[in-house]
Amino acid sequence: MDEPSNHLDISSRQLLYNFIQSTKSTLIIVSHDRKLLNLLGKVCELNKHEIKVYGGNYDFYTEQKQIESNALNQDILNREKALQKAKEKERETLERQQKLDSRGKGKQEKSGVSRIMMNTLRNNAENSTSKTKSVHAEKISGISQKLQELRTTLPDIDKMKFGFDNSSLHKGKILFTAKDINFSYNRQNLWKDNLNFQITSGERIALKGQNGSGKTTLIKLILGSLAPQSGTISKTENKAVYIDQDYSLLDNKLKIYEQAQQFNTSALQEHDIKMRLNRYLFTKDDWDKSCSVLSGGERMRLILCCLTINSQSPDIIILDEPTNNLDIQNIEIVTTAINEYKGTLIVVSHDETFLEQINIEHTIEL
Repeated sequence: MDEPSNHLDISSRQLLYNFIQSTKSTLIIVSHDRKLLNLLGKVCELNKHEIKVYGGNYDFYTEQKQIESNALNQDILNREKALQKAKEKERETLERQQKLDSRGKGKQEKSGVSRIMMNTLRNNAENSTSKTKSVHAEKISGISQKLQELRTTLPDIDKMKFGFDNSSLHKGKILFTAKDINFSYNRQNLWKDNLNFQITSGERIALKGQNGSGKTTLIKLILGSLAPQSGTISKTENKAVYIDQDYSLLDNKLKIYEQAQQFNTSALQEHDIKMRLNRYLFTKDDWDKSCSVLSGGERMRLILCCLTINSQSPDIIILDEPTNNLDIQNIEIVTTAINEYKGTLIVVSHDETFLEQINIEHTIEL
């Protein structure tokens, strides 16, 4: 099965989970659904070099990955300490050598050593100092190289810095109020009961419902691109960003750096934009890459990066099935970024693990 739970609502996912638990067939499943992966007895991780097998479910896999990560971070810490100690030892040795050379030169001048002998002794001292420098430089270079190799093996999320500007967000401010609203298609009301709800700044809300229950329509009502056909909506002025499943905020005709510039409303300098792209793992080699060739995870990372380049964070971020096209690593990156954002979050998702990790406070059921 290849991503069998993608695009399924919660009830359909439950049917899938029941089948996986009850079948006697051998199952090979490609999935980033962590609830599904917890139903399986073995996890195989594919990377650039090998397939690594973990003899347990997803929770066991994450525990083992954490043990590996802790060991790697400790190794990096030890190497950093060794590098600092080696540099201090080099400095102390060279200072001591210079003092000895200076003291020896003074004694030789007082004792009337000939110029030829003085030159010979000076050359010997210089050679000795040069050899000492070379030994320490080689040691420092070896430690630095190993440290760099270890750092390149860090998970991408450990290399990232997010940087949302939350300074203008006011928690508790009423942003949106809906009273008895409904919408109809072909003169048929979309919702059996009219909707009544309020959205305040800083809330984390999940929109839940089966496929076809009107979640996308409700998002459009919140954004103001549709008007209710009954009931009333009142809202304060706010800045909302909608990240749909097609990542429509991005222009596929633009390159990555050009796309970032489109969000540069505060006249950041070129090096500032490139620094922020680097924070979201877009290095110099990526800046001229077309947005059209980016994967789902790269597109999501670029949108989040662009939101930090904008002059201020949006009051509301609306996410429509944000984990559908992402691998687990990118899901973790999005989760961490979203948890740093302090504005209002509205999420349509059937990924229950993701909803738990982003600390949803209440749910609107359709």
